[in-house]
Amino acid sequence: MHQQRVIFESSPAYILVCVILALGFAFLLYRTEHPWSKTWNRLLFAGRAVLSFFLMFLLLGPVVKQISNLFEKPLFLVVYDNSVSIKETTDTTTLKQLQARVKETETLLVEKGYETRTTDLAGNEIEKPAYTSPVSDLGGALKKIVNRFEGSRIGGVILVSDGIYNAGLSPLYASYNFPVYTIGVGDTLERTDVLIKNIAYNKIVYQGNKFPVHVEVMVKNLPPQTIKVSLLQGGKVLETQSKAYKSESLLSYDFQPLANDQGIQKLDVQVELKEGEVNARNNRSSIFVEVVEGKKKILVVAPSPHPDIKALREVIDKNPNYEFLLHIPGVEEQPASVLRPDQIDLAIFHQSPDMRGKTRDLFQQFAASPTALFLILGIQSDLQLITKQNMPVRFEAPPRDYDEVTPATNAAFSHFLISAETNTIMSNYPPVSVHFGKIRIPPTATPLLFQKVGSATTEKPLLLVDVENSRKIAVMLGEGLWRWKLNEFDRSENSQAFDEVFSKLMQYLSTSDDKRKFRSYPIQQEFSDTESVVFESQVYNDIFEPIYGNAIDIDLTDEAGKRTKYAYTTSPGNIRYQIGGLKEGVYRYTSKTVLEGKAEQVRGQFAVVQRQAELQNLTADFDLLRKLSASSGGKFYQASKMESLKSELSKTEAKSIIHSEESYHSLINLKWIFWVLLMMVSLEWFARKFFGSY
Repeated sequence: MHQQRVIFESSPAYILVCVILALGFAFLLYRTEHPWSKTWNRLLFAGRAVLSFFLMFLLLGPVVKQISNLFEKPLFLVVYDNSVSIKETTDTTTLKQLQARVKETETLLVEKGYETRTTDLAGNEIEKPAYTSPVSDLGGALKKIVNRFEGSRIGGVILVSDGIYNAGLSPLYASYNFPVYTIGVGDTLERTDVLIKNIAYNKIVYQGNKFPVHVEVMVKNLPPQTIKVSLLQGGKVLETQSKAYKSESLLSYDFQPLANDQGIQKLDVQVELKEGEVNARNNRSSIFVEVVEGKKKILVVAPSPHPDIKALREVIDKNPNYEFLLHIPGVEEQPASVLRPDQIDLAIFHQSPDMRGKTRDLFQQFAASPTALFLILGIQSDLQLITKQNMPVRFEAPPRDYDEVTPATNAAFSHFLISAETNTIMSNYPPVSVHFGKIRIPPTATPLLFQKVGSATTEKPLLLVDVENSRKIAVMLGEGLWRWKLNEFDRSENSQAFDEVFSKLMQYLSTSDDKRKFRSYPIQQEFSDTESVVFESQVYNDIFEPIYGNAIDIDLTDEAGKRTKYAYTTSPGNIRYQIGGLKEGVYRYTSKTVLEGKAEQVRGQFAVVQRQAELQNLTADFDLLRKLSASSGGKFYQASKMESLKSELSKTEAKSIIHSEESYHSLINLKWIFWVLLMMVSLEWFARKFFGSY
């Protein structure tokens, strides 16, 4: 439906003036005698008056305001919980009958004037559910509907589910602006079951060390007896523990296996099957741990204690791959066997070498080695010694004063990426103290942070990174990092930005550059059996520019020794290859290519993990569905009582939503107005010419 009216840029009272002027102009033109009849004279007079009026009328700037009302049908969504747990407890015939009844309900809704859509929990539109999803996120599915159709036309949602959720938050924790009608499907009978509820373990362990594996076993509907749990590797039992079950529903078992071989190791946890158990698949679970050679050692050397050291230590301790070592002469010292450059992956010298010479010898020892360094300058730093050791910063004259500066990130820094959120947070950090004076840095150095004085960002670096002959050195020209960490925690109750910058910096400094011209690897070490394994391959020339067109051969070997070969060719924008359908286990891979006539290859491992969240609990939770419907204004129905749902929905009224759109069109810009006026002018000219005037 459309509504139109004309509005003016000037007062509508000028229309009367236009009428008077148009009539006056036509009268002056046609008041004398003419060679045509009085009838034609009156017609020409009227035509000229109308033409003149419209020309003057258009000068008033008339605009046509058009209001269009669009009627949008209300939407009813049918959401299927397409998880494995429903298929495990409900026979195929029952599921087909349920789908047919839901389809009938959709037809009823369409007849009532609703638009209907059928989706799964992920929000994908489907014809019918396959019941293959490894997890159920009921709360997440309803939240997606709220976000996608916010303020829109949802008349209601029909949720077909067993009420079991094992991902995301409970759907009862949120509020919904539409009624949720729930249909309960599944078996609510509490069966006898002994299942693995949770396994806690370290995903990265170190060779030669024992590591904890904490297993929680849940027991349901079982008389008091002994429950045995075994830990296996490669089919061999490493350890078995037994615990007496009485009335508690949760038993805990703690294992301490030894990490022997490097690489990804698969361990199996097996719970003894008890009489009366129907679901045996939740009695067994596998875990994958990566056994590495040892932690990277990060040494912090300082002449005296300082809160900066505490701030950096918290960052280092969060990474299980790092071992923190602190050496402060006279306070906390490391043995001489540890203070060797070949034993350290990264040495952090805080205000060291110092003016008193406490750490001078140790600094000179590390400065002459290829070990990566991170220097933090401060009031105690011996700047002359640092210059003599060819560090990537030199002061033109010994500075006597200090300046207070804040950090400003360098957008051109490319050694690693800093998130936009972190850049914003760092711009609000408090100032740190830096030496005031002119400095020189080598061309190979790249600032990560610039010095900002007040609101002006200078070209002086505050934190820089230099790479020369494969050796990495970072220099922080001021001390007081603890203020940044404390300030961020005070404002946001976390130090995410500080941790990101310095953890990435230390990871970059302590990691040796990969100089291989052929690199091929899975993008992660652990994949789910429901997703594809993705390989990425990169080939470089002598100056490490990426090149394409190389054929990549990938050989996979599973735990049983079965080999499978894959091949693809790299191209710009296509350096990845997906392998689907792999079953649970540890896989060894060999990637091969030919570069400059020479065969290149890369070896490694990855794990495929089976997700069994849906098999942990097969008892339908209709009580949750009842509460969800009651809180949202809907109702709960069992799958066998779908007719009651149809009766309820037949009483609803499909109220369309009206969307109004306003549009403005200036009359002078309308083409048909132009053609009408041109036709009137042409007809008048032709008539006057025909009768001998002009």
